[in-house]
Amino acid sequence: MSNWASQSETSHRLADAGEDASPRRSVLITGGSRGIGRETALLAARHGLRVALSYVAREEEALDVVARIVALGGEALAVRCDVAVEADVVGLFDAAEARFGHIDGVVAGAGIVAPALCLADMPLDRLRRMFDVNILGTYLTAREAARRLSRSRGGRGGAIVLLSSIASRLGSPGEFVDYAGTKGAIDTLVIGLAKELGPQGVRVNGVRPGLIETEMHASGGQPDRVARLGPTAPLGRAGHAAEVAEAILWLLGDGASYVTGAVIDVAGGR
Repeated sequence: MSNWASQSETSHRLADAGEDASPRRSVLITGGSRGIGRETALLAARHGLRVALSYVAREEEALDVVARIVALGGEALAVRCDVAVEADVVGLFDAAEARFGHIDGVVAGAGIVAPALCLADMPLDRLRRMFDVNILGTYLTAREAARRLSRSRGGRGGAIVLLSSIASRLGSPGEFVDYAGTKGAIDTLVIGLAKELGPQGVRVNGVRPGLIETEMHASGGQPDRVARLGPTAPLGRAGHAAEVAEAILWLLGDGASYVTGAVIDVAGGR
């Protein structure tokens, strides 16, 4: 469970620092319309955060997440954004700041996978789109977060969480070596960016989910993957998106105030 400070505690601390004492924190989540991003958005709202989330094609699902947050008494915003397009990413952050005034946390969760293939059979357009979304998209999101959160640039500090995958350690041979490679790049970004932004009051961490029950497996052409591989994990089952969301919220919150440059496995021991 994350440990976000209460509104009164946050207001008091920011007032003492001479900053805008707005008591409510805000989080921006890319890929927030489904899977881990959706569960992270809903959990953030339950913790009292205002939520901006992005989507590409799943507008109805994104609006459903917003409606569920509003039903919880929260505040949310959904913005169409292809993270591989710089103008989209800048526009997403602009919209969040226009709505909430500031951003305190960023979760780079947008990513794609493709049907299982060996590298020798992967066409160039697949590789280019995989790298554009998963690597370039994450770097653009992290760059904008650095620009908006860094204290030397007028930000209030905060936290960034980048979504990696246990595939970065397993390699995903014969299936998704392209996807695995993109997540390895994210692991490296966590380490370097944490060192860059620590002096700016910004913590940067990553989460490596394992086999998680989400829609991504179907989009990768293996809708039975969870049922087939879940029992092979040391814990004997696949994970749930809500379990990954708990780790993300902890890394965003005050309970992880001395954690930066870390990548946490949420993978049932895989």
